[in-house]
Amino acid sequence: MSCTCVRQTDLPATTQLAADVLYQPDRVSRFYRHPLPGLASFQAAAGEIRFSDSRRAALISALRVCNPESPALARMARPGTLAVVAGQQVGLFGGPAYTVYKALHAAKLARWLTANGIPAVPVFWLATEDHDFAEVDHVWAFDAGHRPSKVETRRGASAGAQPAGQVALPSPPLSDLRDAMAGLPFLDEAAGLAEESYRPGATMGEAFGVWLRRTLKDFDILQVDPMLPQFRELAAPAIRTALEAAPELSARVLERGRELVAAGYHAQVHVDEHTSFVFLLENGKRLALRRHGDDYLLSGRRIGSRELMDKAASLSPNALLRPVVQESMLPAAAYIGGSAEIAYLAQSQVLYAALLGRMPVAVPRAGFTIVDERSRKRMDRYGLSLVDFFHGEEALRARISAKLVPPALVGAMRETAASVDSAVARLRDEMAGFDATLAQAVDRSARKIRYQIEKIGRKAGREALARDARAARAAASLSGLIYPERHLQERLYSILPFLASHGLGLIARIFEEIQLDSPDHRVLAA
Repeated sequence: MSCTCVRQTDLPATTQLAADVLYQPDRVSRFYRHPLPGLASFQAAAGEIRFSDSRRAALISALRVCNPESPALARMARPGTLAVVAGQQVGLFGGPAYTVYKALHAAKLARWLTANGIPAVPVFWLATEDHDFAEVDHVWAFDAGHRPSKVETRRGASAGAQPAGQVALPSPPLSDLRDAMAGLPFLDEAAGLAEESYRPGATMGEAFGVWLRRTLKDFDILQVDPMLPQFRELAAPAIRTALEAAPELSARVLERGRELVAAGYHAQVHVDEHTSFVFLLENGKRLALRRHGDDYLLSGRRIGSRELMDKAASLSPNALLRPVVQESMLPAAAYIGGSAEIAYLAQSQVLYAALLGRMPVAVPRAGFTIVDERSRKRMDRYGLSLVDFFHGEEALRARISAKLVPPALVGAMRETAASVDSAVARLRDEMAGFDATLAQAVDRSARKIRYQIEKIGRKAGREALARDARAARAAASLSGLIYPERHLQERLYSILPFLASHGLGLIARIFEEIQLDSPDHRVLAA
């Protein structure tokens, strides 16, 4: 096994704010309470937490509803123990692979903090409240040829505004998952994880929680399901306070958005003066509200803020308030998130300051691209790095084809191009002394000549590729594995096809490769 690093700034769609959080934290220090990485930041965050014995007892009581007795639960019950929190929408078959990377990162950081005098346990927040079921009702997998396949749930009526965690799965697409991973050597073990967890009739939240616990059974990660009544009661005080201070909080968030724009960034979550920080959970749905002064509007229905405050346990926070509510329930020293989530916190920081007076250290999650040994050798053979895949399969084929042109032919073409350039340069110099207009005509002709030579070179490359069907298959296979559907593999594929390729022991290897002191993306040859 080998591992190499790629800067996050070399990955597609990395925003400037995310890049500065990762590599220039001093530039964003005013947007985060603890912007600088290192033990001192975690010690500072830990020192701000005031978590009463009664609050901890209520938390442990709620955790016992959805967690078995475990060493992590016993440690969390002890005064002074803190949490390292990660979370994700509850998706089909575990959702994207980065779900596992988040959880393992939380587990590794919790161990490190404990070893450095800050007792901590990892906690995973199951985002069962989110109601965009279309984002989580499918997952992608690949087969032995690295051909991507989309696996979707089969359901009748639309889930509508129903929280995704409460959507029942009458017939999880388990056979489709097996078909999508056909030919992989550890197919039975990987598919077995899904079959043991995503049982007919289970809700998405239940199945996801079981799957995560089984997949990461060696890491003792506690789970929070915010839709459970016990957790709703824990969340109610922070939500009630947020409603009471809504006008002030809106003003602060709007001002933070202006500050981000002035600093050269952009507000990650759109907010206006009517934005509500909460949704209403009613009749099995998560309903959007709009704020108008002290009232809230819901499809023409007017609800006073005091009425909503009385229903605090039936309210669900939006993307900006959610982490604050989360940390009001948990003694969190650190929050593990993706680049977008960490960017959200630049806005949420003003809510943390107003509602909690503290904020955990925001830690960008570990990221991986996993390749098998055969794919690694192909990459070496054709001189490919991860960034070469970000231009699409056609560009990849062109790059591979260039490697297949005989060296003697490449040399001859280079010599020809150099000779033409030299001859044209001499001609231009002579022509410039005779007539400047004709010298410009020589320049135009020279560009055409160079274009034709390069065109011949590309044709030679395509011909070489056509003669080598194995190399053509290699291009398709590599692209399907590393940049499928023009996405980073960790954002598209489930972890299951990787477990089906390398065995369940891959989880422990990923854990070992997480580097707490490096923000880089890692290419893991397993």
